Amino acid sequence: MIERNAQAYVVRGIGLLTSIQDIENILIEEVGGNPVLVKNVAEVAESNLPRVGQVGLDTNDDVVEGIVVMRKGENPSEILGRVKAKIEELNTQVLPSDVKMVTFYDRDNLIEFCTQTVLHNLTEGIVLVTVIVFLFMADWRTTLIVSIIIPLALLFAFMCLKLRGMSANLLSMGAVDFGIIIDGAVVMVEGIFVSLDHLAHRVGMDRYNRMAKLGLIRKTGGELGKAVFFSKLIIITALLPIFSFEKVEGKMFSPLAWTLGFALLGALLFTLTLVPVLCSILLRKNVRERNNPIVNFFNWIVMAGFGWCYRHRRISLVGAIAFMIATFFSSSMLGTEFLPQLNEGALWVTAELPMSMSLPESVDMAKTIRRDLNTFPEVKQVLSQVGRSNDGTDPNGFYFCQFQVDLKPKEEWPEREMSTEQLTDEMDAKLKNYAGVLYNYSQPIIDNVAEAVAGYKASNGIKIFGPDVYELEKYANQAMDAVRDVDGIKDLGIIRNVGQPEISVLFHDHKMALYGVSTADAQAVIEMAIGGKTASILYEGERKFDIRVRFLPEYRKSEDDIMRLMVPTMSGGKIPLKEIATIRQITGPAFIYRDLNKRFIGVKFSVRGRDLGGTIAEAQQQVLQKLQTAKGYSVEWVGEFENQVRATERLGQVVPISIAAIFVILFITFGNAKDAGLVLFNVPFALIGGILALHVTGMNFGISAGVGFIALFGICVQNGVILISVFNHNRKERMPLDEAIREGVRSRIRPVVMTALMAAIGLLPAAVSTGIGSETQKPLAIVVIGGLITATVLTLLIFPIIYRLFNRHHIHRLSDLD
Repeated sequence: MIERNAQAYVVRGIGLLTSIQDIENILIEEVGGNPVLVKNVAEVAESNLPRVGQVGLDTNDDVVEGIVVMRKGENPSEILGRVKAKIEELNTQVLPSDVKMVTFYDRDNLIEFCTQTVLHNLTEGIVLVTVIVFLFMADWRTTLIVSIIIPLALLFAFMCLKLRGMSANLLSMGAVDFGIIIDGAVVMVEGIFVSLDHLAHRVGMDRYNRMAKLGLIRKTGGELGKAVFFSKLIIITALLPIFSFEKVEGKMFSPLAWTLGFALLGALLFTLTLVPVLCSILLRKNVRERNNPIVNFFNWIVMAGFGWCYRHRRISLVGAIAFMIATFFSSSMLGTEFLPQLNEGALWVTAELPMSMSLPESVDMAKTIRRDLNTFPEVKQVLSQVGRSNDGTDPNGFYFCQFQVDLKPKEEWPEREMSTEQLTDEMDAKLKNYAGVLYNYSQPIIDNVAEAVAGYKASNGIKIFGPDVYELEKYANQAMDAVRDVDGIKDLGIIRNVGQPEISVLFHDHKMALYGVSTADAQAVIEMAIGGKTASILYEGERKFDIRVRFLPEYRKSEDDIMRLMVPTMSGGKIPLKEIATIRQITGPAFIYRDLNKRFIGVKFSVRGRDLGGTIAEAQQQVLQKLQTAKGYSVEWVGEFENQVRATERLGQVVPISIAAIFVILFITFGNAKDAGLVLFNVPFALIGGILALHVTGMNFGISAGVGFIALFGICVQNGVILISVFNHNRKERMPLDEAIREGVRSRIRPVVMTALMAAIGLLPAAVSTGIGSETQKPLAIVVIGGLITATVLTLLIFPIIYRLFNRHHIHRLSDLD
């Protein structure tokens, strides 16, 4: 530092390189008094790192691609909005006028399509549920009271989700059944309405209109409130297995459990508080239960069926049990899967070329495949990725090609009946004309999920662990041959470790010692000459660039060029590389994959045209018979099947705990174990319908269907609680057992049938929907609808017989049950 004129000056020596001329004028050494500069021995030019990948779009073979990755736990809608705003800013304020960022794949499109599907299903469900309430109650006031619970329960659920930092998603909203949410309100309103109607008939309408009804509403509401509270608590308890899911299934279904649980809790709070208040306000005058043809029809048909079954109790009970056993036995014939594939509106096609393929050859092949894919009229545009990105975040060789096939909306497809799966088969048949290429077909999002689960790019796969990569190759070929002919297995291939051609330079230690050459110096020369090595940094404003030293292409094109490289010795001299090493061509490992701290090789495959569980079971049997591994080697099955097995095992562990918790709640409700156990007898009635519904629709049993069965547990238990409560109440009124059962069934037909219809019709739009995003909701909705049908019928016809069987010591027969 120098002080001058009362100021302090910092002395700074600047030797930064700022131009090509600066680099050319760098002094290397001085020979005989003459300086040797870089420009005297080398050519300095702007260049680029060796290319390791290339992206093409439709007819353009070379474009720049950027992928935006969202952080875990963020809200996609908010992130996408901010990304689009930033792209607009870059296009208008930062990039040159002739350079623009154009969006190829926008996840917002999928979110928008799925949102439209969900909103359509929700709107139809709300309207249908409201119509059912009006048709059964035949009173606009009761319909209004029940219907107002729907938006309030949803608002409560959204507030709770916000407090937990969660967002609503496709499955959580699409699977919400408003019939289940408001059935407690229906029971409450129907009970209060009937009590007020009886009061009006007893005292006359004029006097009724002048009377205070708060005492009666409080009494009726208090009696019904206990049943409603425990019924909702039971449904929420039935959701416990969903909360216990892990990994992929946990991410997908836990929001459903939270959303439905919060909505049920909100509906319960409003049913116990707001509903009685609204009843006291809106039902003050002119409460009259009108002659309702719909209710009369269900009363007539249910009582006729109940009368026949009750008179032929033994036949009815044996027939129901036999039907139940046959249905449960038929469940073993259902196909199994993890989840139905969500239609994302795009395909992700992977092509693996021979490992020795160079980048230019792979780019030409990708261009050909891109052209072939664009010939399909359903395809909107195709993006290809060859090799890997410059930063190496997705380490692939030149042989690895990926294609994102953006599909047109279904309404724009040509007039030919074709599913996405059939389109995939047509594409595969066309691309199979190119020999030596392995293909895999998936979708953009599910491909990333599958890779995270399996550990490599495959929907399903076999991992073979062991220490020797060449032995692993042998076992992988045997495993592939074993499963090749299994029906349902597609896109079969090996994620190979070995197959990369390489030129190996083998150093001779004794010659290196003789000439005084270190291994590090020799390797540094090879690295610098062939691959290039950073020597310094060039600054250009705020940007900086590596200055790399590398031989010109004409001096590194063959093995002889490599062997002529001059290696420095410790004495200051130089010798040719061929004096201390030999060179040879071998086929070596391209990748060495590891998991659980062990090497592995992967056999990949997809399952199409058959259920996942059946396909994997047959494949496992074939591998077990034909693959005999040595000690130290093991086999593991991964992918969607791994998810399915894990989720199924978790259900097997937690469902019994949930049932035990429900039993405890029932015991508290009734005060005795007999009635609590009787209610649980109602659960198999729902399982019958769910299983039959899967058979009729040809759907497989998966986790979505399993969640539907879990939801059915709570609904069926609730119906059992309603019936046993009224049976016990009638018996306390000193009715004979048979009369108590018969009058109990008669009085509960409307609430039981109405709640079942509301729950079934509330999910009907989701069951029949074909829009994007409907696939994951459909099995759940179908199971619930089918289960409700059999549960309602058998609850009203067979369950009273079971109740009588366990209470026959209290029988006081009526002379005529008709």
